[in-house]
Formats: sequence, structure tokens, C-alpha cells
Amino acid sequence: MDVPKLLEAASLLVPEKIATENDITVSDVWEYLVHDEWEVALDLLEELGDVHPLPLSFWETLAISAEQMRLERSAAWCHWRGFETRHGILRADLVLRPATEARRKTPISGAGVLRPMWNIGNRTTTGKPALNIARLWVEFMPSLEPGGQASVRLAPLDPSQWQHLQPGQMITMHEDQSVAGTAVVLEVQRPPTTLTT
Repeated sequence: MDVPKLLEAASLLVPEKIATENDITVSDVWEYLVHDEWEVALDLLEELGDVHPLPLSFWETLAISAEQMRLERSAAWCHWRGFETRHGILRADLVLRPATEARRKTPISGAGVLRPMWNIGNRTTTGKPALNIARLWVEFMPSLEPGGQASVRLAPLDPSQWQHLQPGQMITMHEDQSVAGTAVVLEVQRPPTTLTT
């Protein structure tokens, strides 16, 4: 399927009544599609997806569109949102330790590449802390420097292990045995009990 048809299919899944903070609606998307402004239409559809929960097929269709346009970060974001549609949203405010105090000396990629371990309060059978893996997406920034702070989204390897987290709870990030950063949970949205495709 070609990009315009994919974007058209995704736009049909967006309710006409929803609008972004800037009053962008699906009608605006159609205007850009008519003028073959596919990348702008994709960006607007992503924004509309942040306003109102949309089905998994919406995000999957956008991911395919972005891949066909070779927009790697956009494709990664749409795949990420598909994961969140299935498993729920987990956001936190993360502060990385400075390079002088931690193993990491380089920025971390913001696009969901890093899969650090997290101490989220779980324990092994012997009572020791059990670390859980979750991919990390830095919001609104391409990367995060050592010592930096940002809102992040987490995609747990095993979402069932993270069900106990609540806003305000502190968790720690690890890339080895030492603490690489600390985070305060900002938002926990459980996945819907039934998914619309």
C-alpha cells in the first residue's frame, strides 16, 4: 500500500470532533494529503493521537507510513505508541547522574534504543532487589546528557512486573550495579481491558 492510502486509512480512525491545543483537526490532515504533504500529515496525525486514545491499527498504520518515507524517529515513535496502546503508558521524570559520578560519559539516545535496568521495588526469592528491564524514550529531546533531566516514557520488557507503580514513586535506573539515574513516576495509565484494532 502506498503512503497516501496509509495516511488516509489512519485519518479515518480519528474522530472528527477531536482537536489539538492548536485547533488542528483531521480536516487539516486531509488538506495536507490533498497537496501531497505527507510528512506534515503524518506529524499532525501523531499529534491527534496524543489528544485522544486511538486504536492499535492507527499507530501500526502510521509506523508503516513513516517507514516507507524513511522517517526513522517517527516510525520508532509510532511503534512505541503502539506498545503503549497494548500495555499502557508509564512516564517519569528522570535525572541522570553526572559523568563525574557515573559510568556513562556520553548522552543516551532519546528514541527508545537504550534498555536499562530499573529498581522498581521488586525482590528476588532471596530478598535482594530484582532489577527489571524497560526501554527508555526521552520526551521532546533527541538525547539526554549525563547530569541532565527530562520527562521519559518507559516500555517494560515484562509489563506485569510494573503494575504496582504509582505517581510520585521513586525508581532508580541502572546500566550496571551502580545507580545511573533516579526517576519519579509521573503517570501510570493501565491498558484498556479490551483492545480495538
